[in-house]
Parts: sequence; C-alpha cells; structure tokens
Amino acid sequence: MKFTRIRQYYYLKFLRIKGDPRDIAWGACIGAIIGTMPVMPFHTVGIITVCFLTRTSAMAGLFASLVISNPFTYIPIYYASMVIGNCITPYEVNWTQIHNILNIIVSGNGFKETVHLLFNQGAELIIVMLSGGLILAIPTAIVWYVFTLRLFLKIREKRRQKHILREQKKKLN
Repeated sequence: MKFTRIRQYYYLKFLRIKGDPRDIAWGACIGAIIGTMPVMPFHTVGIITVCFLTRTSAMAGLFASLVISNPFTYIPIYYASMVIGNCITPYEVNWTQIHNILNIIVSGNGFKETVHLLFNQGAELIIVMLSGGLILAIPTAIVWYVFTLRLFLKIREKRRQKHILREQKKKLN
C-alpha cells in the first residue's frame, strides 16, 4: 500500500469526525500536548483519560498524537526535549541516556517491565525530559488547536451551506 494512500485515508477519517468544532480542537490540543511529551508508553492511555475527563474528542486527540509522535518523529522529539530540558534545569542529560531509554521502549518488553525500567533511569533524567517536553508541547498544542478549530469551523460552514442548497432544491422541485 502506498504511503500517500494511507495518509489520504487517515486525513479523510479525521475530517469526518463528528461533534462540536471546539471539542474536536481541544481533543487535538490534548493529543498534541501528550503526543509531544516524551512519555511514549502512556500516550494512548493519557489521551483517552484526559479527553474523557474534559469531554473532548478522543479521536481527534489520538489522531494528533499519531501525527506528532510516530516512528519518524520520536527521536527528534526526545532529542529536542533533552536539549530544552538541559537548558532550563540544573541537570545534565546526554544522548547515551536517551538512546538507552529509546532502546527500552522499542525492546518489546511488556508494559510493566518498560515502566519499571524507565523509572529506574533516575529522577534527573525524568525531570529534564518532562520539563523539556512540556516547553516543546505548549507551542505545538496551540498550533494544533488553532489549525483544528479553523478547519472544523470551515467544515461545519460547508456542511451548513450544502444543507441549505439541498433544502432550496427541494422547494423548487
């Protein structure tokens, strides 16, 4: 299957999400925040939980997270989180530690073992990565919110116009 075909399929699925544009945009915003944070094993659970608690679109959140955090982007996200975290915290983390974390995540261990190994890496590493990830996530989430809100407001307006045209045609016939 071609990549462009898969991309088009998921884009159309995203456009067909039903609901209030603001709820969809907030869901995408939540997905962008959690998807940008370097907490790989917790993305799906975190997005679904937060979207459920805030009554926003979990599907939009999962889609945004998938676009942001995928096998092509998670290494740059972890690297950027490390660099930003090193700048804003008093701790210093190097790429070797990050590489070890990525190996733990992709090693195929069970969820419980992965979480245990991640928490054994040390508090400094967790503080650096989470603070760097949060700084990286804030502008990403704002961009996703604005983009998604505008997109779904336009979609709603087009659907409304289409509905009005159908009603006018029915009246003429």
